[in-house]
Amino acid sequence: MESNKLYVGNLTYSVNKEQLEELFGQYGTVNDVRVIERKGFGFVEMSSPKEAEEAKEALNNTVFEGRTLKIDEARPQRPRSDFRRY
Repeated sequence: MESNKLYVGNLTYSVNKEQLEELFGQYGTVNDVRVIERKGFGFVEMSSPKEAEEAKEALNNTVFEGRTLKIDEARPQRPRSDFRRY
């Protein structure tokens, strides 16, 4: 794994930053957690790619708060264009 940032999908809407920080903290130092409200996903940044890989291997397809987590390496954010579609 090249990145230390993970995509965490299939979250219940009630999951918060603190819960993810505690869950992923078992596998290393968590630098940042972002939960995208009302979307069912978030991002967790670990302190190293090795820790991110360990967390991914341990937590992917496990049940958390009644839902099966889908964890993968986060893709880089695409640049936003000035053009908006309505």
